[in-house]
Amino acid sequence: MMKQNLFYGAYDYENSGSPRSYKDHRTPFQVDRDRILFSYPFRRLQSKTQVFQSGEYDFYRTRLTHTIEVARIARSICDYLNIKSPALSDEFYIDPDLVEAVGFAHDLGHPPFGHIGERKLNKIMECFGGFEGNAQTLRILNDLIFEKEGAAYGMHATRSLLDGVLKYKALQEDWIKQTGQYPENHFLYDTQKDIRDFALGADICSVSRDPRAWNALKSIECQIMDWADDTAYSLHDIVDGVKAGFISTSRIEKWALEQTLSQPQAQALQALQAAITKGTLEQDAARSVGECIRACTLSTRGTRITGQTHRYDFVLEVDPSIRARCELQKKIAVDLVFKSPTLQQIELKGGCILEKLFECYREQYLGANKGLSILPEAIHTQIVALETETDKMRAICDYVSGLTDLQAMRAYKRLFSAEYGSIMDLI
Repeated sequence: MMKQNLFYGAYDYENSGSPRSYKDHRTPFQVDRDRILFSYPFRRLQSKTQVFQSGEYDFYRTRLTHTIEVARIARSICDYLNIKSPALSDEFYIDPDLVEAVGFAHDLGHPPFGHIGERKLNKIMECFGGFEGNAQTLRILNDLIFEKEGAAYGMHATRSLLDGVLKYKALQEDWIKQTGQYPENHFLYDTQKDIRDFALGADICSVSRDPRAWNALKSIECQIMDWADDTAYSLHDIVDGVKAGFISTSRIEKWALEQTLSQPQAQALQALQAAITKGTLEQDAARSVGECIRACTLSTRGTRITGQTHRYDFVLEVDPSIRARCELQKKIAVDLVFKSPTLQQIELKGGCILEKLFECYREQYLGANKGLSILPEAIHTQIVALETETDKMRAICDYVSGLTDLQAMRAYKRLFSAEYGSIMDLI
């Protein structure tokens, strides 16, 4: 029989819905993980953009393969800390199933077409609560992940899972009060205050905080997921960028001439160029994942933030040289891949598709000429039954953000292409 893990207690296992009334051989965190893995929003990640649009080539990462890599790296970091950290033991350890579940869940709210989709939806929803990928992840987990008889409902996740996915905890209204400006990202919807407060706990939420302080507040599981996410895309976006021809030794050399690089950064670039030349980049990236895992240690906070849980007692420390290399790789990917004319053109197209789809749905369900049933029956019925403009807009946003890249493109062609629209062309 496994020993009781004293790192977690009843407070951490409490879920956001009614108590689970059945006995299960799994722990609450294993239930959380399995409910995510067997959900439709998780499967849809296979056709959502990571760097390149899904379906272009089989060997590029999609949002799903990225998510699987993040979950695996996060679990490995957890296992490493549980073995190596003197602060942890066989009876007091970070739960790897919880960390893995957080990794699997962290990108559920990501819309079609990468970050342009997120920016476009946030602009459209500016007067109706905004759109933010991390906030949408929380909304999916708490309100939308499952469907029964045409009605959506949440998964009754544990407090620890909900808290673990919250990289950003400041409400939109917090940013507006602090800056006087509508935030571009890194916020929760104002309507999510209650579920945020449940996830964090009353003694944390009772402290007055500015938005930056809210967003700096992360449980240890969230910190591990965040570093695993940085590790995955800093390394693997480079690999995909090289395979796609966006990154080459000559382009890196030209890029470096425009930068102010430290000696370690220059050496890292030389190593990257050598790996590209020798054709060992994939192997080197895999080895670097191990280095990013072993770069992690735990330190304790000076004072306990809360007496209700140990999840805020620790800070994840990462070797500064490894973190600096990660930041360099992310900058290379941004400058040579994401900012390339080819990807910018694709981003523009994806944004235009989402904007036109959304405006079409808005006109039909809120405009002067409303009346056509152009959405799936369950969604149509739901929107028609809603009373306020804000609620209708949020429901349309839930639908559009939940589409895969291919679903969005098919919906666009069905509505606006004269040569497309057979009854067999299902969304």
